[in-house]
Amino acid sequence: MKKTINLSDKDALFIEQLSLGLCKDPFAFLGIHAVAKGVIIRAYLPEALTVTIIDEQANPVAQMQKIDDRDFFAVELSGKKTDLSYRLLVEYAHITLDIEDPYRFQSHFSDFDSWLLSEGSHTRPYEKLGAHLVTQNEVGGIHFSVWAPNAKRVSVVGDFNFWDGRRHPMRYHSNSGIWDIFIPNAKKGTLYKFEILDHNGKLRLKSDPYAFFSQFRPDTASVATGLPAKIETNEQRRKANEPDQPISIYEVHLGSWRRNLENNYWLNYQEIADELIPYVKEMGFTHIELLPISEFPFDGSWGYQPTGLYAPTSRFGSPDGLHHLISKAHEAGINVILDWVVGHFPTDEHGLAYFDGTHLYEHSDPKEGYHQDWNTLIFNYGRHEVQNYLSGNALYWVERFGIDALRVDAVASMIYRDYSRKDGEWIPNKYGGRENLEAIDFLRKTNTMLQAENLGSITIAEESTSFAGVTHCLKENGLGFDYKWNMGWMNDTLRYMSTDPIYRKYHHNLMTFGMMYQYSEKFMLPLSHDEVVHGKYSMLGKMPGDCWQQFANLRAYYGYMWGYPGKKLLFMGNEFAQGREWNFQESLDWFLLGEEGGGWHKGMLSWVRDLNHLYTKTPALYELDYSPDGFEWLVVDDAERSVFAFERKAKKGNSVIVVSNFTPVVRENYRIGVNQLGEYKEILNSDSIYYMGSNVGNFGSIICEELPSHNKPYSINLTLPPLSTLFIVCEPCIHSNKTKLNTKKTAARNTKKTKGK
Repeated sequence: MKKTINLSDKDALFIEQLSLGLCKDPFAFLGIHAVAKGVIIRAYLPEALTVTIIDEQANPVAQMQKIDDRDFFAVELSGKKTDLSYRLLVEYAHITLDIEDPYRFQSHFSDFDSWLLSEGSHTRPYEKLGAHLVTQNEVGGIHFSVWAPNAKRVSVVGDFNFWDGRRHPMRYHSNSGIWDIFIPNAKKGTLYKFEILDHNGKLRLKSDPYAFFSQFRPDTASVATGLPAKIETNEQRRKANEPDQPISIYEVHLGSWRRNLENNYWLNYQEIADELIPYVKEMGFTHIELLPISEFPFDGSWGYQPTGLYAPTSRFGSPDGLHHLISKAHEAGINVILDWVVGHFPTDEHGLAYFDGTHLYEHSDPKEGYHQDWNTLIFNYGRHEVQNYLSGNALYWVERFGIDALRVDAVASMIYRDYSRKDGEWIPNKYGGRENLEAIDFLRKTNTMLQAENLGSITIAEESTSFAGVTHCLKENGLGFDYKWNMGWMNDTLRYMSTDPIYRKYHHNLMTFGMMYQYSEKFMLPLSHDEVVHGKYSMLGKMPGDCWQQFANLRAYYGYMWGYPGKKLLFMGNEFAQGREWNFQESLDWFLLGEEGGGWHKGMLSWVRDLNHLYTKTPALYELDYSPDGFEWLVVDDAERSVFAFERKAKKGNSVIVVSNFTPVVRENYRIGVNQLGEYKEILNSDSIYYMGSNVGNFGSIICEELPSHNKPYSINLTLPPLSTLFIVCEPCIHSNKTKLNTKKTAARNTKKTKGK
């Protein structure tokens, strides 16, 4: 039974607030509420002409009364309870719609959820915040939620409500600063944003920080796709990340590895998977590292200025497409690393900046919150909700996409308050120091959390300073990373290699200094994208000399790197010595592997492939990367001839000798001391004709004598090719067989070409 509605002063206040877009608690007025003899149902439906309450079978129950000219409607129903299932039949000027009333549905947030999110200890905040496809009261729809504690009002807007912020103001949880609402019958694929009346009374239209997908740029709406399913890990993937395993990483920018030849457009995730995964497998790389793939607005940032940390970029397709790419990698036995950017974010209006009219995600003081080098904003790591947002994102990629490792970008910019700042441009920490204690705490907590989840994932720090303990555990006051990029080794060795060979003898220590600190951290040796852009030349372009010498130098350098302790990383294009700098707007120069390349680039590709295959099959080259027992200099002081020799050792004692000659001079009868008597042979030679070298080398057996040299009881006599690196192994034998070593091989074998094995 319907009765006339009389408005109280409280009702009038709600109507005023709702019509002005200033109501923080629309659920207290709208929807269904108990009254003395039944229930009252209220609705705010801008531009509606009439509204009828209907039951589940679409039968009319009661006509709603228009209680205010600003399109508020209400009806009282005697004898009904608040669990009444009803819908609204709304007549507009040109259409009549049968809709569910979102204000009759409850919140998905419990007090415990709000408490965890406020405390910053919600391990999986993405399971609550954002847009989730759910069912309430047997009605499907989307539950939207967003953190905006200082907003005066937040509405969800999208396809379902004509992008009209008046129609769906959200419920405010004062104990957490979270706003939420369930929109019944909203479908997967719905476009949406949050309309925020901010702290200063300004309207802002924001993308969802927790969106799982976004529109293709330049459009910026979030797309409701639902939370991806969990991806199970396995023992093979876990083991592949361990320090005593071979790790050779191929770093890839998905937008420019290969492109469509017809229109220079990107390949999609599925097309990339079909071409990239078999290539990486054939080349012998164990891991792929993807440059950032979280949604970002500007192509020229390469993904390093993200606006949607939880959304795989739409440039290459949907989240399902990315799942396919990662799954194909795992099927091929290749682990996937994600370049993870949590040091800063751009100032784009639809993003995190000034989110609710206050500096919510960033610091308010530019001395703490503005990154001068990149024109970006720095996260406020001291805020619990911000830490939670970021650390939850780490778990999200691991758990929901099967990412095996996170390479954390620009760690130095995070942990130092004075990073790239002059005196007076930064604020010391509470102890007067330069360390960003909050960022350090965030990194430690995130690494600890990932380890506790036991999903087999690891973290890698791109940290460019000598900050102590980056890969040490928390008990040792470390940051808890599994590996650290060795930027010092990279800079020193590239400086050496770019020097004309005639002057290298004056810079000999650049190639050896890394061993002074080799065991202070678990290092990776990176030749990344940063080394082949912005006028730094390509890897080939860094090498001195004519064409032959440039290629020979680079082959020798890669050989030295693959022999040296530490996991390996090579940026795409470096494996075949692309001649020009990397250009993110174009495909790599794959044509160089054809006739246009004259065989030089194909030879380099074969060299890197053979290095990888030797590396992954030879425990001496990786098992003891982080133990002094795994490395010994054999020749370290021959600066005059720019020769280096060292021995790599496995846990069971097997070893490989690596010898590099960094001059364009053939060194005949070069004697080096060795630890054991046996049959030595050359197994890989960067100067082989197979790699477009001059084919100088040591064919057949290498004579081993009981002639002391370099403080060793035995020695071998070598021919060192020009600008080369050799890999030599020994098969031990008893003393009585010594004479057989010198005569065992036939002349025919001595003339055989050296070829990578």
